Amino acid sequence: MDLIEGIKTRRSIRAFKDKPIPEETLNKILQATANSPSYTNTQPWEVAVVCGEKKDSLSKMIHDLAQKHAKPHPDIPKPKDWPPKQKTLSKDHGARRLAVIGVERHDEVGREKLHLLNFEFFGGPCAIFLFMEGSLTEWSTFDMGLFAQNLILALHSFGLGSCLQASVTDYAKEIKQFLGISETKKLMICVSVGYPDSEAKLNTYKAIKQKPEDFTKWYR
Repeated sequence: MDLIEGIKTRRSIRAFKDKPIPEETLNKILQATANSPSYTNTQPWEVAVVCGEKKDSLSKMIHDLAQKHAKPHPDIPKPKDWPPKQKTLSKDHGARRLAVIGVERHDEVGREKLHLLNFEFFGGPCAIFLFMEGSLTEWSTFDMGLFAQNLILALHSFGLGSCLQASVTDYAKEIKQFLGISETKKLMICVSVGYPDSEAKLNTYKAIKQKPEDFTKWYR
């Protein structure tokens, strides 16, 4: 797949086929992603690939927590508010996505059902968790974003879909305990992975992106 084509065609996938991913494929993807840039080559990323029965057990645990509305405690605090432009983009995005799948904004039951799919990893056969040492600074957070972007593009190039999931990090403490990962680590993001189910209604939605003229100023 051409690099530019991959950037243009990659999108979030929220429904996957019941088809396992060969470990060899995931290893090739991680080998490519390891080439990500980082501040003075510090390479802060630590990766946990969770599949099979381990993934199912983890999913059940966090799904139960979410269903009970257990208090979230993400390692990276969620935004409390957005500037006007970002607030509008986010609100429009949420409304359009609900409309595509036929869920009204006032439909609390439907919205809750949709929310809980996050903790099932949208049915994906694999979940990838990205961690970094908690004492690292914002520059390492930036590096983690570069790593995550390369990861989802590499997955896309192998015909795999992915969804970056901040919601799963609500239960960072429990996830780290389940995986035996030190409390000193920060859970940055979860990535659900699998072969896209092209017939699923959830996958018919495509986010609207700004045009370059909306965010670029030229200085000549």
